[in-house]
Amino acid sequence: MREVKINTYYKHFKGDIVKVLYIAKDSETLDKKVVYEHNNEIWVRDYEMFLSKVDHVKYPDVKQEYRFEEVSHE
Repeated sequence: MREVKINTYYKHFKGDIVKVLYIAKDSETLDKKVVYEHNNEIWVRDYEMFLSKVDHVKYPDVKQEYRFEEVSHE
């Protein structure tokens, strides 16, 4: 099973690189969220959506399997 790693870089299927800062919980639903940095802004996304596969029907030319995939970053 895939898991999101804190302080790790991920490539979005559209090409952007993001850095995961935290895993958080929604105060109302207790759903897990991924808190990440992109272009010097802080973003949050549902944990399951972060790990989801690319919709290849909607994006047939995308080669990446998952919405976000771990990458090395220098």
